[in-house]
Amino acid sequence: MPTPSAIPRSSNGKPPANVAALIDKACAGDEAALGELLGSYYKYLSLLARVQIGHRLQRKVDGEDIVQETFLEAHRQIAKFRGRSEGEFLSWLRRILAGRIALTLRHYLGVKGRDVNLECELVGLDKSSQTLAGDFAASCSSPSQRMSRREQAVLLADALAKLPESYRETIILRNLEGLSFSEVAARMERSEDAVQKLWVRGLSALRNVLGEQQ
Repeated sequence: MPTPSAIPRSSNGKPPANVAALIDKACAGDEAALGELLGSYYKYLSLLARVQIGHRLQRKVDGEDIVQETFLEAHRQIAKFRGRSEGEFLSWLRRILAGRIALTLRHYLGVKGRDVNLECELVGLDKSSQTLAGDFAASCSSPSQRMSRREQAVLLADALAKLPESYRETIILRNLEGLSFSEVAARMERSEDAVQKLWVRGLSALRNVLGEQQ
């Protein structure tokens, strides 16, 4: 069983060459194939975990640690996976991630953490991510490119990771966590005017990065 440090922590923003073939190999026990798959979705899962953990536990838990636990569980369960598409694989990873987040919330929140339906919340966040990325991608790409692009939420996570931290944080808090500008300003310890300017610049930078990824 790989140790957490052996599990990929990065993605180059490009989809695996052949997802179905990699899944087949991974299910047959090919560690390299599974590693390539997981590495492709590290930033995507980190974004989901960061938002879910962030607005409940603030800085008590590192979302990346949750993703590492998710990858270890994926290694244990991969032989049981029956899908072949990227969408099916992402759905499977989200279910595992939801389980790991739920355990963490129950540990810190006790009874309050038991009523959280993480799978539904992660699906909702995933759809919000797809919408945000899709709106930008549609304005940056041709019809043929839009037909061939990979999962929009994955594109968004990879693009956000390339932005300066202040841009990324503003967009995540405003667009994915749904905070008001005043709430974002309080969280980032900046003025509301400064936050609004960061947000506008961040969205422009995000559009440029997503356009380059198409």
